Amino acid sequence: MLLRILLLLGCLFLGVLGAEDFYKLLGVKKDASERELKKAYRSLSKKYHPDKNPYAAPSPPSPPTLTPQWRRHRPREIRRRRRGLRSPHRRRIPPHLRPIRPRRHKATQARWLPRQHHDPFDLFSRFFGGSGHFHGGGQRHGPNMELRVAIPLRDFYNGRVTDFEVEKQAICSACEGTGSEDGHVDTCDACNGRGIRIQRQQLAPGLFQQMQVQCDKCGGQGKTIAHPCPVCGGSRVVREPEKHELHIEKGMPQGIRVTYENEADESPDWVAGDLIVHLVETEPAFGQQDHERTDGTFFRRRGKDLFWREVLSLREAWMGAWTRNITHLDGHIVQLSRKRGQVVQPGEVEIIADEGMPVWHQQLENNAGEVFGSLHVEYVVVLPDQMEKGMEKEFWGVWEKYRKKAGKVLDEEWGRPKEPIVMPGSEEHDEL
Repeated sequence: MLLRILLLLGCLFLGVLGAEDFYKLLGVKKDASERELKKAYRSLSKKYHPDKNPYAAPSPPSPPTLTPQWRRHRPREIRRRRRGLRSPHRRRIPPHLRPIRPRRHKATQARWLPRQHHDPFDLFSRFFGGSGHFHGGGQRHGPNMELRVAIPLRDFYNGRVTDFEVEKQAICSACEGTGSEDGHVDTCDACNGRGIRIQRQQLAPGLFQQMQVQCDKCGGQGKTIAHPCPVCGGSRVVREPEKHELHIEKGMPQGIRVTYENEADESPDWVAGDLIVHLVETEPAFGQQDHERTDGTFFRRRGKDLFWREVLSLREAWMGAWTRNITHLDGHIVQLSRKRGQVVQPGEVEIIADEGMPVWHQQLENNAGEVFGSLHVEYVVVLPDQMEKGMEKEFWGVWEKYRKKAGKVLDEEWGRPKEPIVMPGSEEHDEL
């Protein structure tokens, strides 16, 4: 009895070590999400794939881990560990106690694909949306998806890491892309797995026509399923939302396209296309938090420059002696001011250097560091439409005094006529 208990404990201990090794090989934590596991698998697959990792370089000498035997073994080991961690239920089961269904599924899944493709990465690349890195000619690629993500100007200025969600077609995780509840897929007996049937039609005595039509029994798939998956109904794919992490870099131009490779609609029949995200700017609006209520929220962007309109009263524009504090997109203050006696004309534009947008690092030359555009401030002067009688009388007296002293009549200065000018009639004309 004691021996049995010791053997059981030993098996559990080995199982825990094996599970730990699964996480260690993929380089993820034990609480890693499905997306983190997917990223780790793709990263290692790219790193250790034979086409991406040639070992025959003459110098420096090839390490022993890059031998042909290793090249065949390492990717296979990565796929095995990823398969063991893919299902949340299987992640709780020690490796030596896990069922062998994935291997049976691998053989079943292979029957859906053309025989000429034997890339060992096909199985898991289809699970995770395919991978354009590992497939040679002949493998069909799915369509790309395009998505518009609207972000505020503040994020273009400061940079940000955020998430967005997109609904896409994904391979059914219940049947792992076979469409069968029990994993069994049979060859269609009506078309013998070709997906098409030959129809012969008599057009006239002794004259026949043959044409190919899609097999109505298997729907052109060449395969039949006796027990369809209850989740996907035998279609092998489902619609589900998927989150992606979006890295917004400082100074990124509007309308830039961010490509997520092989993250479009998935299918066992093709390599997933790319998800292309277009970054556009949202309409300016105040938010609820303090950092969402800055003056910079209403800046207008044109390339690397920012534009702002500042309103002045008649006294401020005429007499000066005023100060304005504008809160920029990152919270710092840009101060505008005029001394007493400095006049601001309506429509005047002041250009403040290094207060515009940061220039995107990919548009800089020779690693110039952080470079900023300019802030263009246009002054709008607002005139009063009402005035108290006493104030109106005082202003009138002051202006009349200086008008009589040094005022000029502009019509006379500019030579404008006092009477209408008579235009020549239609009968009169001058020689050219």
